[in-house]
Amino acid sequence: MSIRNSYTHTKYASYIGYVTQAIINNFPPLLFVYFSNNYSLPLSQISLIVALNFAVQIAVDLIGAAVIDKIGYRPCVIFAHLMSGVGLIMLGILPNTLQNPYVGIIIATVCSAIGGGLLEVIISPIIEACPFKNKRSAMSFLHSFYCWGHVFVVLGSTAFFVFVGIDSWIWLAMAWAAIPLLNAVYFALVPIHELDSSAPDGEPKRAGGFLKTRIFWLFMLLMLCAGASELAMSQWASAFAETGLGVSKTVGDLMGPCMFAILMGTARVLYAKISEKLGATRYMCLCCGLCVVGYLLAALSPHPALGLVGCGLCGYAVGAMWPGTYTMAAQKCYGGTALFALLAFAGDIGCSLGPSVIGVVADLNGGQLQYGMLVATVFPIILALGTLALGKRKE
Repeated sequence: MSIRNSYTHTKYASYIGYVTQAIINNFPPLLFVYFSNNYSLPLSQISLIVALNFAVQIAVDLIGAAVIDKIGYRPCVIFAHLMSGVGLIMLGILPNTLQNPYVGIIIATVCSAIGGGLLEVIISPIIEACPFKNKRSAMSFLHSFYCWGHVFVVLGSTAFFVFVGIDSWIWLAMAWAAIPLLNAVYFALVPIHELDSSAPDGEPKRAGGFLKTRIFWLFMLLMLCAGASELAMSQWASAFAETGLGVSKTVGDLMGPCMFAILMGTARVLYAKISEKLGATRYMCLCCGLCVVGYLLAALSPHPALGLVGCGLCGYAVGAMWPGTYTMAAQKCYGGTALFALLAFAGDIGCSLGPSVIGVVADLNGGQLQYGMLVATVFPIILALGTLALGKRKE
């Protein structure tokens, strides 16, 4: 079947879109220790990079809720990939050409975050609008590609650092930039169906209407805590393994963020296969409990091996949180792209809040990331309570 008529190609392009987002969110953290040592940046400034990345994505989420339906899915998704690629190119060029390297990192972060935020808003509705039978499975499998992209980034970057050298990281940034630029061309060709934002009664649901419903705010809380639970560990896993557990950078990258991403992707694929038979509330609460245990292992274990097990356990635990909340919200709230944009807005607040809390708490305790990990347990605990409250609702 032609690429212009096959939704299979739309699905593949969407998968690559989530790989692109994984590159944007997870490639810079692999360089945090390098940036800190070579550009003399304290942990508070490093954590600001993470916070700014997701703050920009938050702003894009809000703008996207208002304009994406008017502009159209295809122009938005192409623009998102172009901005992502340009941001990665800037990351490789600006820090070593501007007088202040930190300013160059910030400019590149803003550019790529615009693309990443728009991808987060637009890719899920594109898949939701495709004529697939099991939407929950399709959504969870889609989000698993963020995890596989994360693994791809960590393994590829680690191999590059070992065989070429971390001092040549600029060329690696250029190589990663090719993926979104090429996928922009792919999205220009595939068929894209836009999501119907009407409720069952035929009345269109608009973003402002959600503000008046309690269940929507409950979903917003779930998304915030899901984002914080996931990113608080994944963004700091490499630096935590290297400085907090005392392992080498290669071992830290492979056994920290890489193991985290593999187990998170495995959890999402598993959830995609059994989601129709499994009670969402029970499974989410179980995942929250595992997440708390993982953070406690990472924070309190005196042995590096158990600390790394905690990182991996968190990866599996957070796997179903984000796509599961998306799917439940899509079933209970009818709002098309606006709904996904507002949920992404809440999730990105959590993505910014979680890593920032760890960075700030660590700085207040002499750079000890274990203290930040301990405080981060509050996010899965709140998520579990919110999920229980959602499960008790009859409507």
